[in-house]
Amino acid sequence: MSSSMRLLHTSDWHLGRSFHRENLVDAQAAFLDHLVGTIATHRVDVVVVAGDLYDRALPPVDAVRLFDRALSRIRATGARAVLISGNHDSMARMAFATELIDASGVHLRSTLDGVGTPVVIDDDHGPVAFYGIPYLEPEIARHHWDLPERGHPAAIGHAMDLVRADLAKRPGTRSVVLSHAFVTGGEPSDSERDIAVGGAAHVPASIYDGVDYVALGHLHGRQTITPSVRYSGSPLAYSFSEESHVKGCWLVDLDADGLADAEFVPSPVPRPLARIRGRIDDLLSRPEWGAYTGHWLQITLTDHRRPAHPMDRLRERFPHTLLLDFAPEGGTPETRPVAAAVADRGEREVVTDFVEWARGAPATPEEAELVTRAVEQVRIQEGTR
Repeated sequence: MSSSMRLLHTSDWHLGRSFHRENLVDAQAAFLDHLVGTIATHRVDVVVVAGDLYDRALPPVDAVRLFDRALSRIRATGARAVLISGNHDSMARMAFATELIDASGVHLRSTLDGVGTPVVIDDDHGPVAFYGIPYLEPEIARHHWDLPERGHPAAIGHAMDLVRADLAKRPGTRSVVLSHAFVTGGEPSDSERDIAVGGAAHVPASIYDGVDYVALGHLHGRQTITPSVRYSGSPLAYSFSEESHVKGCWLVDLDADGLADAEFVPSPVPRPLARIRGRIDDLLSRPEWGAYTGHWLQITLTDHRRPAHPMDRLRERFPHTLLLDFAPEGGTPETRPVAAAVADRGEREVVTDFVEWARGAPATPEEAELVTRAVEQVRIQEGTR
C-alpha cells in the first residue's frame, strides 16, 4: 500500500431507477465504468459506498447484475469495498451471506447487530477501522436497542456511542464511519425519499464527533458539512432540481494523523438537464433555445392560452422533453370555477367544458369526437355489468 490510505467515497447509486420513464441502466453502467477507472487511475485502496445501492427493496434483475459486476470489477483492481444499506434498500436482503462475502474483500454492513463492529484494514501507518451504520428506521432501532427516545438523533446517537466505545479499545486506530442520514445543514433535492417518520429526521453533524472521516449518503448533492463530514451525492441526477449539481465521488486521503485531503472527482454526464420556460412559438423558433435540443428538459409554457398538442410540437425541436407545465403569464385567462352546475347536462358537455376551462380554448373537433366515443364506451360497459 501507499504511505497514505486512499478512499473513494460514493453513495446513492439507486441502481434500477429511471428518470421520468427514461431507462438509466446504460447511464448507470457508464458511471460504474468511470468508477472502476477512477479506482485504478488513482490507486484507491478502499471504496466506501454510503447506502441506497438499489432504488428499491426488490430491484430488477438488470440492476442486480450490474451491482454484481461492479463489485467483481472493484475487487479486480485490488481495492477493498465497504458498503452499507440505505433507506431504499432492504436491510434484510442486503445482509444475505455477508460473512461469506467478507472473505472476498467486499464488506456489506446491513444489520443493527453489526453496528460498532468495524472492518479493520491496515496500511503503512497501522489500522483503519471502518464502521458501517446502515439506514436506521427509528422505530426499529428504538425497539432493538430499547432506546428511551424516538427519532433519528436517538438512533444514530446510540449507534455512534457503540462506535466510540469500540474505538476506545483501539488506541492509535484511525476511523471512518459510513452513515445514511439527513445531517442538519445539508441541502435536499426533489429525488430523496422523505425519512421524516418516527420522530426528528435531522441529526447534527456533531453526532459524529470523534472519528477521522464520515462518508454520508442520502442527500443527492455533494456537500461538505464539515471538512471531515461529507456527502458525495448521487452519481446521476434523479430530479430536475439537480440541474446545477456536479456529480461524482470524493477521493479521500488518510495519513498517519487522520484526514489529510479530500478532492472531488466529477463523473460523466449522460445527458444534461435543464428547466426552461417561454411561449411555445418562441421556444420553437428562436435560435437561442437551440442550445437545449440535446438536454433532458422540463418545459414550462407561458402562453396565455394552453396550446394544442404542445408535447408533440415541442418534441420536434426538443426530442428529450420529459415534463411539461403550464403557467400562463398574468395568471389564468379565465376565473370561471371548475365546479359549475352540471344538473341536466350531458357527460359530453361537462367534459368539453372542462377542457375549455383548463386550456382557455374550446375543444377541437377531434377532441370532441374522442370524448363522444369515450362516453359511449363507458355507457356500454355500464350496461353490460
